[in-house]
Amino acid sequence: MTAAASQPYLLSIARSLEQTSIALLVRESLWGFQITVGLHILGMILSVGTVVWMDLRLLGVSMRRVPVSVAYRQLMPWAGAGFVVMLVTGSMLLMAYASNAYENPYFRAKLLALTLAGLNALVYHTTIERRIDQWDLQAQPPLPARMAGLLSILLWAGVVLAGRLTAYTLY
Repeated sequence: MTAAASQPYLLSIARSLEQTSIALLVRESLWGFQITVGLHILGMILSVGTVVWMDLRLLGVSMRRVPVSVAYRQLMPWAGAGFVVMLVTGSMLLMAYASNAYENPYFRAKLLALTLAGLNALVYHTTIERRIDQWDLQAQPPLPARMAGLLSILLWAGVVLAGRLTAYTLY
């Protein structure tokens, strides 16, 4: 199936998602949209804020006296909880406005940045972090760890910015 042939199929899936009870709750109830967006933003603050804090440690900018592994163990459960809230509420918002999101270039940019942020984390955890015992206590981790942290900050900023632009251009 070519990309052009898959577009109507994806659009039909988007339209189907908009007819689910969750989508109708978000889109048509008195407080569904406001509560969902509010929870999405709180999840984003907890998740992205905590990840950026960890990335600043990788850059050697904050918590320089705290081993990276200790900072990770203390911060990442909070980031994970925020990510779950962000994922659930983001999915609910997507379901409510799926066909508009499908056509929105900012939404596509958000998905791209989110995918790249995930790949960056995967590369960090599967390659760079494997040698953490050699640099864990250093105030400034090695260049690959710092670059992963910087790239993470830039990509998450892109996710947030594209997400806000999606919301402001959805209609």
